[in-house]
Amino acid sequence: MISSSDLDAGRAAVADRRWADASELLARVEAREGLGASDLELLSTAALLRGEPQACIDALSRAYGAYLTAGEPAGAARAAGWLALDLIEQGDFTNSVMWAARAMRIVSGMVEPGALAGFARMAPAVGQLGSGNTAEAVRGFEEVFAIAEREDDRELANFARLGLGKSLIESGAIAAGFEHLDRAMAAVAAGGVAPLPTGVIICGAVSDAVLAFDLERATAWTGVLARWCGAQPQLVAFSGQYRALEAGLLLLRGAWSEASTAAELALARFRGGDYRAIWGAPYQHAELSRLRGAFHSAEESYRRAGESGWEPQPGLSLLHLALGRTQRAQDEIRRSAAGADPLTRRFLLPAVVEIEVAAGDREAARRAVEELRDASRTTATPMLEAAIATAEARVLLSEGRVADAREAARGAVRAWDDVGVPYEAARSRVLAGRALHAAGARQEAQQEFDAARGVFLALGAEPALADLAAAMGDRRVGALTPRELEVLRLVSTGLTNRGVGVKLSLSEKTVARHLANIFIKLGISTRAAATAYAYENGLV
Repeated sequence: MISSSDLDAGRAAVADRRWADASELLARVEAREGLGASDLELLSTAALLRGEPQACIDALSRAYGAYLTAGEPAGAARAAGWLALDLIEQGDFTNSVMWAARAMRIVSGMVEPGALAGFARMAPAVGQLGSGNTAEAVRGFEEVFAIAEREDDRELANFARLGLGKSLIESGAIAAGFEHLDRAMAAVAAGGVAPLPTGVIICGAVSDAVLAFDLERATAWTGVLARWCGAQPQLVAFSGQYRALEAGLLLLRGAWSEASTAAELALARFRGGDYRAIWGAPYQHAELSRLRGAFHSAEESYRRAGESGWEPQPGLSLLHLALGRTQRAQDEIRRSAAGADPLTRRFLLPAVVEIEVAAGDREAARRAVEELRDASRTTATPMLEAAIATAEARVLLSEGRVADAREAARGAVRAWDDVGVPYEAARSRVLAGRALHAAGARQEAQQEFDAARGVFLALGAEPALADLAAAMGDRRVGALTPRELEVLRLVSTGLTNRGVGVKLSLSEKTVARHLANIFIKLGISTRAAATAYAYENGLV
């Protein structure tokens, strides 16, 4: 027999945000004695935040039935509305529509539904947004927001602000959309929003800030997310998404070892129940693998990210480019950009420029640069300006305008340095070096190349080192040192830089430096090529 103290303990665990304890205690009471409707709602929340989405759906469905049986339409409408929203997040659109219709039907029969009249409209508005019907989504969220304001329901108002902000952004009204996200995030940071809406709001806002090249907002809001997750040690939901977002920011900041740890944690949390990390976790793992030259691992991770329903772009197209599949890279990035909403399209444009230049379509690359420039006139950010400067330098260099390319590239270096993104600053230095080399300023070019090489070595950016070697004309095959042979043998077994370092008692950075030297000496640019060389020459 479960005593009342067990139920009280479960309720207290919810209040303390100890989601695993709450879920276990309340589930035990439900199994042996049964829970009332309101406690079933608590169980559903605890189960979802613990990383058990199906248990959440089951408990919330029982809460809906219990409210109907008790003649409490407000509770039933609320449960049906949450079921509709939760099922959308889990990809079950058919049942989401069914529960949304039930919520609307109950609310329409209530004399004074209050804020529930707005909450019941949330899932249909989210559905419109997800289907790409942004005009209807804007209207839907405006209705919800108006009802929330009239009823003075601040939590619903902020939930609606997220949806309205994202809908406006997807429709092209980016500045107006971020005004709503700013207000929603201010409320979340102040602690006035319940746990589930809080997680949805923060993760949604950070994702849009990243797409908008708004590093300041993305960093600040990820800090809010980090503190919120850190205050709930038993939280699973949103924690994988947080680690994926953190990994992306750490990559930008040049903390690649830390980014690797965050990406692995994101994958672990996804496997542990945070289904919201289904795209971000494998995608960030793929990005790090691509930049380090682990192309097979990158391709597999991009494939897993693509299984989520969201395209793994622009990373997958850039991987094709790195592997010499230029036509495929061009076809895929063009298709993705053509079908994207305005914010996502803008995020893809720097990769469009890089791939179009590599494919020899300077006109397409120039159009993409001008489109980026047009976008910056209404919603400029320092990171966007840096991306535009790099894109401009890349196109100018392809056009043979080396003096203009040199100045644009140097401006890009300064811009990337100002926002603290060392890898992109180093890539821009390579562009500056190539422009200087073409102009005959060999010594200045070498200075730019050397500075870039130092950054690439420190990061372990093996493909960038190989590309730099080609730009420097340094493709000479030389004899490998004994240590380089040891590294090559271990790399050919499939070990990562970290694994090689453990075997040889070396740091990851030292292993990356040895591998870069191997690439230069052998005239190759991938780990696969290094492995092939090792087997062909009897080194393994």
